[in-house]
Amino acid sequence: MSKTKKTDFRPNDFVVYPAHGVGKIMAVEEQEIAGLKLELFVISFEKDKMTLRVPTHKAQEIGMRQLASPDLVTKALETLKGKAKVKRAMWSRRAQEYEQKINSGDLMAIAEVVRDLHRTDDQREQSYSERQLYEAALERLTREVAAVGGTDEAGAQKKVDDVLLSRAA
Repeated sequence: MSKTKKTDFRPNDFVVYPAHGVGKIMAVEEQEIAGLKLELFVISFEKDKMTLRVPTHKAQEIGMRQLASPDLVTKALETLKGKAKVKRAMWSRRAQEYEQKINSGDLMAIAEVVRDLHRTDDQREQSYSERQLYEAALERLTREVAAVGGTDEAGAQKKVDDVLLSRAA
């Protein structure tokens, strides 16, 4: 078991955990589990009032990553301006793909979901499940934009909304 990857993440770093979005590493602690000493990242997801313990040697493998670079955030916001690409597949199949993109933790994929599911006031209503997926993707995107930009979520939300509104204009 090599311990080389551990140095990529440190306490107080913001990280992106694929299934939960942006969290903050509160500590690195050792615990004994089933007789094995394990080193764990303690990650807090404040908004969800949740704490996750991730074995340090598994962090990379499960797709935990540093926050996106400011450049990538800019690219993701540019993606929002694009035209929605909606496949002509059954909704259940598309919903599955959207869910996979959201849980991939990939900022560009998440931005694509926001772009594809965004509705302006004059467009048709969203179904409940469409709205759920859209809001999940939007929240992930907004949290990362906020963390990377060092702003609060409201500021990041406005930034994302402005981009989406400029697209509609």
